[in-house]
Amino acid sequence: MPTALKQMTVDEFLLWAEGREGRWELHDGVPVMISDAPVAMSPERLAHTRTKGTAFVALADGLKKKGLPCEVFTDGLAIKIDARTTFEPDASVVWGPRRSDDAIVLTDPMIVVEVLSPSTAAIDHGRKLSGYFSLPSVEHYLILDPERRVVIHHKRGQGDAIETRVLSGGAASLDPPGFEVAVEALFPAP
Repeated sequence: MPTALKQMTVDEFLLWAEGREGRWELHDGVPVMISDAPVAMSPERLAHTRTKGTAFVALADGLKKKGLPCEVFTDGLAIKIDARTTFEPDASVVWGPRRSDDAIVLTDPMIVVEVLSPSTAAIDHGRKLSGYFSLPSVEHYLILDPERRVVIHHKRGQGDAIETRVLSGGAASLDPPGFEVAVEALFPAP
């Protein structure tokens, strides 16, 4: 839920949010709490947490098998969408050289992953879909539904088109960068 704080730029927000309890994103200049407890005590459901971890491992394994120069990150890093908006995906993949250990913001993710939850579904399917694809680097946006074990795979198409596939089995083709990940590998064992 938005706070009554003044509108902020991303740089102001990052200074403000550092060391603050809870997890925060910046939506159109307004800080929004996405978790009201310290990260170590996050009230996420176990299905959400398990799915994040499993997705991270599946992406890392797929990239490693292909020897691709990419790095996978879990939540905790901000993705800068514009001067007044940051999102914190559940996982992300970047291409290229290793990022600085001091980095807290990514500006060029290639793949972003959100695990669906009832409280964030509208934002994940709306504001985040358009926000992530406003970044030229984003090629894939995966929304994982842990209850239905379904992947909604949004992929950059020709021109301004975004292609969407709903996958309940098989594999998601993540090209670029050039690998596949089995849908069942993105979810914990039932």
